[in-house]
Amino acid sequence: MVTLTVFTPAYNRAHTIWRTYESLCCQSSKEFEWLVIDDGSTDGTRELVSSWISGHPEPTDDFEGFCDAGFKIRYIWKENGGLHTGYNTAYANIDTELCVCIDSDDWMPDDAVEKIIHCWNERGGRQYAGIMGLDFDTDGNPLGGYFPEGLTETYFLDMYIKNIHRADTKEVMRTDLMKKVAPQVGFDGEKNFNPVYMLLQVCDDYPLLVLNENLCIVEYQQDDSMSRGIYRQYMNSPRSFAKLRLLEMQLKRNTFKNRFRSAIHYVSSCIIAKDKQWLKNTSNKMLVLAAAPIGLALSVFIKYKAG
Repeated sequence: MVTLTVFTPAYNRAHTIWRTYESLCCQSSKEFEWLVIDDGSTDGTRELVSSWISGHPEPTDDFEGFCDAGFKIRYIWKENGGLHTGYNTAYANIDTELCVCIDSDDWMPDDAVEKIIHCWNERGGRQYAGIMGLDFDTDGNPLGGYFPEGLTETYFLDMYIKNIHRADTKEVMRTDLMKKVAPQVGFDGEKNFNPVYMLLQVCDDYPLLVLNENLCIVEYQQDDSMSRGIYRQYMNSPRSFAKLRLLEMQLKRNTFKNRFRSAIHYVSSCIIAKDKQWLKNTSNKMLVLAAAPIGLALSVFIKYKAG
């Protein structure tokens, strides 16, 4: 049985997912399988992936079509529900030891799978949640720079609260641990519930091996202004963000400073959601009360920025 599943949640990204596929075809190690979770696409994603599974790839304007895959491809279609529901479906269907999400507009360098498997075989074990590697931009630069020299393992949250590395990273996770915290239960009508919610739960108890290598090439899609987009997400999914902030306040590896920041955002999200139980629903009542005035101001600011 292979060690790794690469899973890709996709929603109307037929124009970019071919790059993900092509990069997997070029992997120096084929000891993985690819799971595509189609979140209700209507742009021909199903037909495109089906052609790859059948061994008769369809060409596109950017992709010639021919590609010797050499790995198993699985495809699951689901009703559109947002990114976290794609993760839920993936974790329910993965049976390999490790898993990693590569988004449908990103791709992997040719040796990424080989480096992941080698790292885990050499250094991995039940005491680790998985591996943390680097995301690179399309110019060949690591987002946020490389990890500090000599860093061999870390807790996920420590990278941010200790200012070790503050840009996006790529986590390769133990599937059994992710299955324990899945599914991530969201709220009707809210599709912007960040699946980092599950990662934070696992990585509060287990450290990650650090792999100072490029595991993913990222190209951010300019569908909207990124800053304006996050404010709209705050407005569209306030209960989801409030639930995430509640978790952050409870993490045992967190600092008081970061808990207070989470409390501010929690109050703000509750105000946007018109949740009158905002104080009752938290076990950090004194902290939340202290953060309430700033949270109120933040909610006004978010509404203004969201337009």
